This record gives sequence, C-alpha cells and structure tokens, in this order.
Amino acid sequence: MSNAVHITLPDGSQREFPGPVTVAEVAAAIGPGLAKNTVAGKVDGRLVDACDLITHDAALQIITPKDEEGVEIIRHSCAHLVGHAVKQLYPTAKMVIGPVIEEGFYYDISFERPFTPEDMAAIEKRMKELIAQDYDVIKKMTPRAEVIEVFKQRGEDYKLRLVDDMPDEKAMGLYYHQEYVDMCRGPHVPNTRFLKAFKLTKLAGAYWRGDAKNEQLQRVYGTAWADKKALDAYITRMEEAEKRDHRKLGRELDLFHIDEHSPGTVFWHPKGWTLWQEVEQYMRRVYRDNGYQEVKGPQILDKALWEKTGHWDKYRDNMFTTESEKRDYALKPMNCPGHILIFKQGVKSYRDLPLRYGEFGACHRNEPTGGLHGIMRVRAFTQDDGHIFCTEDQIQAEVTAFSALLQKVYADFGFTDIIYKVATRPEQRIGSDAIWDKAERALMESLRAAGSEFIVSPGDGAFYGPKIEYTLKDAIGRQWQCGTIQVDFSMAERLNAEYVGEDGARHRPVMLHRAIVGSMERFIGILIEQHAGAMPTWLAPVQVVVTGITDAQAGYVQSVAQTLRNQGLRVETDLRNEKITYKIREHSLQKIPYILVVGDKEKEAGAVAVRARGNVDLGVMPLAEFARRAAADLAAKA
Repeated sequence: MSNAVHITLPDGSQREFPGPVTVAEVAAAIGPGLAKNTVAGKVDGRLVDACDLITHDAALQIITPKDEEGVEIIRHSCAHLVGHAVKQLYPTAKMVIGPVIEEGFYYDISFERPFTPEDMAAIEKRMKELIAQDYDVIKKMTPRAEVIEVFKQRGEDYKLRLVDDMPDEKAMGLYYHQEYVDMCRGPHVPNTRFLKAFKLTKLAGAYWRGDAKNEQLQRVYGTAWADKKALDAYITRMEEAEKRDHRKLGRELDLFHIDEHSPGTVFWHPKGWTLWQEVEQYMRRVYRDNGYQEVKGPQILDKALWEKTGHWDKYRDNMFTTESEKRDYALKPMNCPGHILIFKQGVKSYRDLPLRYGEFGACHRNEPTGGLHGIMRVRAFTQDDGHIFCTEDQIQAEVTAFSALLQKVYADFGFTDIIYKVATRPEQRIGSDAIWDKAERALMESLRAAGSEFIVSPGDGAFYGPKIEYTLKDAIGRQWQCGTIQVDFSMAERLNAEYVGEDGARHRPVMLHRAIVGSMERFIGILIEQHAGAMPTWLAPVQVVVTGITDAQAGYVQSVAQTLRNQGLRVETDLRNEKITYKIREHSLQKIPYILVVGDKEKEAGAVAVRARGNVDLGVMPLAEFARRAAADLAAKA
C-alpha cells in the first residue's frame, strides 16, 4: 500500500511525494525562489506553518509576503519579536497577548512602570538587531503539562492564565525565538528575514481582558509590511493622516473642543456649529425631497420598553440610566423604539405604507473612556436616523431608492469611492427562510440596480434580518463605515406594531433601519479629515473674507460684505490696522475659500481683487462677476 502524498496546487497541477511532506519541502520542490519566499501554507483552506507536515492528499496554496494572509502572519510574528526584545531589555516584564490588528499589531505587557518613547525606541532598535541575526523561528507542539511548566519557570503569570482559559487543549504550539518562547496557534514566519519592514508606532495603556476593573498593562503598537516600499507608503499615509487629524484641525480652525467637565461630549464653537447646521439642513432637505416625515422622540424612556425590544439585555452596560418616583429609565442609545411608538399612534392602513420617518435623534452610550476619540467616538451623539415601515413586497423598491439616494448624498460631500457589503443570515435568527430569502434578494438586487458591485458577508447579519453596510474611502484611502440599511422582522412584533392590510386583517410591518451619515459628530470628523479642513465652499463656516488695504476702504469693505451676505454667502470683514500680507496669510491658514482685497482702485471701479484658497490669484473682477462665480461654486457642492 503506497504512502504517497499528492499535492494539488492552485493552478490545478499536482505533485507527488513518497510520504508526508512539509509546506516548505513542497515549495523547495517547486523552486528555490518560492522556497525562499514561503511564509506559510494553506492546506485544504486552513493556514498552517511552513514546517507543518501534510500527511494526506491535499490542496495547497503556498503563502508568501505578496498574499494578504502572508502580511498578517508577518505582523503576528513581529508581535512575538516585540516580546523577544522586551524580555532582553526588561527581564522582569511579563508578556500578556500580542494579536494582529488592522494594518499592524500590538503586544500587551505587564511592567512596573509606564514605558516611555525612549523605551519604545530601544525596543525597536533591539528588534532590528535580532532580525539581523537571521535566526529561524522554531515551532514545537507541546503537551499541556509541559507548557505549564515552561511558563512557570519563566514567571509568565499571564500566559498561565491563558492556558487555564483553554482546559480542553491537550497540546499547544510554542514558538521559539532563540531563548524567548511564546504560545500561539500560529502560523508564524519560519525566519526573521521576513520581518524587516516594520515600525513601532505608539504606546498606550490597556487593561487585562479589556476590563477597567482589572490591572493596567502597557500596550506597544506597531505596523509591519511585506517590504520597505509598502512600509514607507504606510508611513507617508499616516503622516498625512496626522496633518488631517480632526482634533488638531478642530483647534486650529476654532470649530469645537472636548472638555474634561463632560467627557465624550462636544462643545461646538460658532464656526463648528455653522458646519454642523450646513450638514443637518442639507440632510433635512434630503428627508423632505424623498418622502420622509421628520419626527422627534423623547430622550428618556422607561426601562420596560428597552426590555421589550431586547436592548436592556444586550446594551445595559452601555446605557445611561436614571430613576424617578421609583421608575427606572434610560437615556436612549438609539431611536428605533421611539419611532415604533409614533407609528402605533392611530390606525395605519396598507395605503399609508411605505411610511418613512426621519429624526436627528440625540443618543447617549456609556462608552469606556479609553475608547473615546475626539468627535469620532463620543458618548453623546446625533444620528441622521430613519425608519421605513413597509410591506414585504415593498422592501426591494425602498432599498433600491435608498442606495441611489445615499450615493448622491456621498458624492455631494466629496465621497465617490464606496464599498458595499451585504451581511446575510446568521445561524441564530428569527423569521422563516422564505422571508430571509426575500430580504437578502432585495438587498442584493437593489445594489445591482444601482450598478454597484458588492461583497457578501455570510452569517454577519443581525438576528432580526440582513443588512447592507456602506463604507466610504477617503482621500488617503482610509475606510469609514457610515451608512446602513437593515431589514428588521422583529421589533414591530416585539412592540406590537400593526397595519390593516388590503384584506382587512392585521399585519406586521417590516421595519427598515437606515442611516446615511450615521453619527453627525463622527461624519463631520470624517469630513474635516477628508478635506484636511479646507471644506468645500458650500460647507465652509466662513466662505468669504473681505479686507481693505487701508482704513480709507472701510466703508466699501462693509458694503461689499453686505452685498454678498444678501446673496446668501457667509462673509466676514477684516478692518484691522495690519499689513495686507499678514491678513492674507492669516486667513489662508484658516482655509477660507475666498479672500477679497480692496484698495482705492477697486473701490472706485466697484471691483474686488480675488484670492482663492491655495494662494490662487484670480485677479481683479467686478463684484457682480465674483458673486456669480461664488454662486456657481456653491451650486457645485463638492
């Protein structure tokens, strides 16, 4: 009986080996170039280490740094390399966990003092020295009892706790970086030569198991890529992101601030509130022009309502609660139950459907302090929330109209690159398969009707229905999931919402939860970063500044400003006794779309000298001509 192993490669070709063979040996048999670049393998769809044996006929994909999985493995191995360097530099440190995250990795470490930037530089330097040794990373599947003994001898208390969390594991993978050993399911790189394109990025605090009640740890963040070119591109992107940071620009442009007296909430300054109002009033017009009725629900609702909807069980820890006259209440974390209560007032007929409610609903969620981030992640936020009550047969038409509307809105704000994901039925769900079939088909057909390619994410739908998630790509390639439409078969049932059908019987409406911009605070933060603070003219808090060269033009400056205000422009004047070059520079730094300079010649001619943002000199033109130009700029939106 033959023990030969047949390996099928992605191109359909086969290789035969006389017995069990490692991924690395298959790569070597194909060619030395591939062998040198083999990070790991995928055997019958499962990632394995390059040193793992294939003992049966199998399909194999060789994973290299060119593959997405290869880059993730490099990042994971870099986390272990952090551990190696830290234990050499700080022997009393105790290692906790080191997972891969988007575009990078981190390692949580217990140490007697906070790490400093100097420590981070020292760790990165030692990592580079270790990489230069070009050593092999050795994997050993190790019996549980031996794993416990290894970590006892090394004093790695947190590793022992992690072992305790896996009582059913009889053997575990230990990965050896020379004298350093770490525990992991893997796979990992076979040699440190794959880890050269990395950089440590920041330090932060963290809690054991992510619970603020537990002890605090040190977190070392880093990034790693397939090669130096990709790393350099990432660093450039991060430098650009830093320049665009909405928190920095919010201060510089005097838009808002966050105050310790109310953590996780936003204090909007006049310019920032002007920006907010432009976004809100635009969205209000979108509601009005697309058949939505704007409503407003209360902030505080009885605990019993949240229990009926299921939110109390799922979100209790994130809800702000209060008590009055021996009744428990919660500040609403979302708007949907309030909209159902509005829907239930009065008898609704099938002729009333689809019924579209929209609300700029203020919500509160008790986010942990460590998760707060400028105006992007806050505790008090306003959603452009909407709910559509419809019949099953109306789902597709409503979703199709919504997808088309969302695309237009995003384009007006300057976003044209959108990623679409359809999340389908999970194993645990409510509703019949026939209804799920109809809902999922409606979501997919709506995107096809809009000419949009989409990704299917199997099993990622909510228990109450499938959904589309709309993710924006910004000017530097970052992704922001903002919009969504979710099909809900559950909430109307839980809160006993009904309509009278054509047959005269009572029916449950389908509820479509939809948002375009999502959290207003977060979306405005994204807008600020997308445009690097240089908002399109229609959104700019100040659209025009008019300034004179000397005091002799003060009256004309005021007259020009008033003329433009009468045409709907947001205009400021600058009558300070300062050099004109100083004033132009100052307003340029404030990213004002247009700066109008007037001297005696412009005053006599009824004209203005126009500078557009970016130090573009448009020359002298009659005031009426500039007004027409500004009006066209406003009409063009983004």
